Amino acid sequence: MSNIYTSNLHIEKAATSKINDVDFNNLPFGRIFTDHMFICDYVDGSWQQPKIVPYQAMSMEPSARVFHYGQAVFEGMKAYKDDHGDVFLFRPEENFNRINKSCARLAMPEFPKDYFFEGLTTLLQLDNAWVQPGVGNSLYVRPFAIAIDSAIAAAPSNDYRFMIICAPAKAYYKGTVKVLIAEEFSRSANGGVGYAKAAGNYAAQFYPTNLAQQKGYQQVIWTDADTHTLLEEAGTMNVFFRINDTLITAPTSDRILDGVTRKSLIQLAKDNDITCEVRPIKVNEIVEASKNGSLKEIFGAGTAAVISPIEGFEYKDTYYELPEIGAHSYSSVLKKKMLNIQHNLAEDKHNWRYQVK
Repeated sequence: MSNIYTSNLHIEKAATSKINDVDFNNLPFGRIFTDHMFICDYVDGSWQQPKIVPYQAMSMEPSARVFHYGQAVFEGMKAYKDDHGDVFLFRPEENFNRINKSCARLAMPEFPKDYFFEGLTTLLQLDNAWVQPGVGNSLYVRPFAIAIDSAIAAAPSNDYRFMIICAPAKAYYKGTVKVLIAEEFSRSANGGVGYAKAAGNYAAQFYPTNLAQQKGYQQVIWTDADTHTLLEEAGTMNVFFRINDTLITAPTSDRILDGVTRKSLIQLAKDNDITCEVRPIKVNEIVEASKNGSLKEIFGAGTAAVISPIEGFEYKDTYYELPEIGAHSYSSVLKKKMLNIQHNLAEDKHNWRYQVK
């Protein structure tokens, strides 16, 4: 291993790479990781020197507060390589701002912007070979922060760890999915942490999602906690509905995540003269639209999947199947336009691409 020091960043390079042992044509999502990781601790009221070290296991006290009180937040990003070998991120400042928003909600210290971007870009430069070219290939980037103070006392931690790890990725969901509209369980509530990417939000989804999977559905479309009449998110994604030629998605709130893919799709719809309404959506409106034939599409939107088409949904023990639209569906058109921007195959008039250099 060799050590490198920059103005802020200490780099310890891996002696050998694992990349030759990886079958990039058969990648399980989120299980294979690159050679290096970024790490920076918060101790005595300040962030310490950030480091990039070989990807490795960590030793932590069993009493670390993250295990007991759930102070943990994360982000999901992707890096893409174009045909010229250049690497790009997609709107990374949105992810940086959102993880700090999540940190603030969980009483965790916000992370410095210069540390974040220097660490992120240097990490991607070191692990450049792991970013495979070609549409559909990407490197999933996972920044996260956890409480590491050793104390089982119900209070915010004194010490924290901020990290970034990376995993090569292909499609998250393959094909279409079937969903169950929630009638009992909720993802989040007013005044809660639904707008934050808090780890506990996802843990709480697992049980109702398991119940849905036992009935043959891959995901749940969540409804509001108060009345279960308003449609909010689909699994771990924002959700869009197409009624006739109008796209509809729920407004962000303290219950709904402000998704980077969501806001990008809203802009792309506008750019391509697709009417997109951001407003509350009632379950009964979607059920009625399915019955009268005006419901054309439902799709989830998020970093991992980009767009995941939904082929049908169940509500109150009745299954509603969506029509097959094919290549002219809004989901297909918008996904292609999004991927072309991300892979530097199309004009980026909103300056969403961030070149790693």
